[in-house]
Amino acid sequence: MLGKVFKAYDVRATYPNPLNEQTAWKIGYGTARYLLEQAAASGDTDPMMRHIIVGRDMRPSSPALSKALMEGIRTYGAHVIDVGMVDTPFIYFAINYLDCAGGVMVTASHNPVEYNGFKISGRQALPIGQTTGLDEISKYAAMADFDKISPGPDPIGRVEERDFWDGYREHVLAFLDLKDRTLKVVVDASNGMAGTMFKKVFKGVPNLEIIELHFRNTTGKFSHDPNPLIAANLADVRQKVLETGAHCGICFDGDADRGIFVDEKAEIIGCDHLTAMLATHFLQANPGAGIVYDLRSSRAVEEEIRAAGGKPIQSRVGHVFMKQILRDREAVFGGELSGHFYFRDNFFADSGAIIFAEVLSILAESGKTLSELVKPIARYSQSGEINFTNEEKDLALEALEEHFGNVAEISHLDGLTIDCFKKEGWWCNVRQSNTEPVLRLNLEARNEVIRDRMVNEIAPMLGHRIAH
Repeated sequence: MLGKVFKAYDVRATYPNPLNEQTAWKIGYGTARYLLEQAAASGDTDPMMRHIIVGRDMRPSSPALSKALMEGIRTYGAHVIDVGMVDTPFIYFAINYLDCAGGVMVTASHNPVEYNGFKISGRQALPIGQTTGLDEISKYAAMADFDKISPGPDPIGRVEERDFWDGYREHVLAFLDLKDRTLKVVVDASNGMAGTMFKKVFKGVPNLEIIELHFRNTTGKFSHDPNPLIAANLADVRQKVLETGAHCGICFDGDADRGIFVDEKAEIIGCDHLTAMLATHFLQANPGAGIVYDLRSSRAVEEEIRAAGGKPIQSRVGHVFMKQILRDREAVFGGELSGHFYFRDNFFADSGAIIFAEVLSILAESGKTLSELVKPIARYSQSGEINFTNEEKDLALEALEEHFGNVAEISHLDGLTIDCFKKEGWWCNVRQSNTEPVLRLNLEARNEVIRDRMVNEIAPMLGHRIAH
């Protein structure tokens, strides 16, 4: 049963089968054992190293799963600081605010309401994924026998409810500077934690008018799926931007750690184009700094970073890799196509609230529209992600590399990257799904003609194209 809920970067599954309260208790026990062992190995004897932050999202199953998780943590002997219903970046802040052993967010992020799960972080909000501790937690959870270990209604560890919203608001608003410009912004909370977060953090900010969409926390049904990467889920925010004449709009996922922007014309802004725009902004204050970007990003991202005097740093896809390379290279900022944006001054972690604050600050400082800022960056033609079913993924990638190997630069940083841009005006990346017989193609070219020609040439080599 446990094997079905542990994924590459977190724990996630449908409730109550296979993810239920007993499973949550086991995962809590395993998490506490792992985090306390890590604290002991560091030699730090500070009492806070026995404390673990726990927060939850708005899903109907979250209170019960959170309670069971905390009981498992306490049964092992760790103390719980319960911060209640919060956005995921709040957990990263609270871990660092207290300098404790780690934290767990009970959430299924962008998944439908029948799902739930746990995002686990270590000390300093370091991400815990399959290769950075999650496998050990899974093993410890499997070894935990609820009937033999559970002491009943009075676990060993303590639980304490705390409110850090004032500190969190101060931290986030330090990234916001609207000058004297008044901005009107449509915010689609997707019936998720952005609704709670915005009322706690951005309510009453001078010169900021928030037009609320889907701010009521869900009790069993989302107005639309809380996944802003699907264009159909942006229909409401796009329509409201046009209706109200807003300067821009943003749609958040369920736990508010990422969001997708639309400009004043209701056009969707690519996260790689946003990364390039933000990179220039950060490099003005941090000359020569490193900027980390998702290797699927537009070629324009690297070009903009270099033009601004920065150091472009490619990363594999996934928050575990992005956060680690950001920290290792002491980069100031990082952006991912999924809508996650990472900040050195936010403990090298991602934040939906801070990307909102930073984009608005750039709008206020520039005096321009968002479309004007992005237009010169969006200079190449992109395919977007195209998915193909293929039961022989490895063989398909080998054949693709052999086909283009003599004319292209090849990289295996994450999947297969084929770069023919200098010679033929195009490049692409093909990655394998971790869980499905699926290949994912992202291709970019100098113009639409080259883009379409190359997609049509490569597509038959990758399998059966999946319709959107």
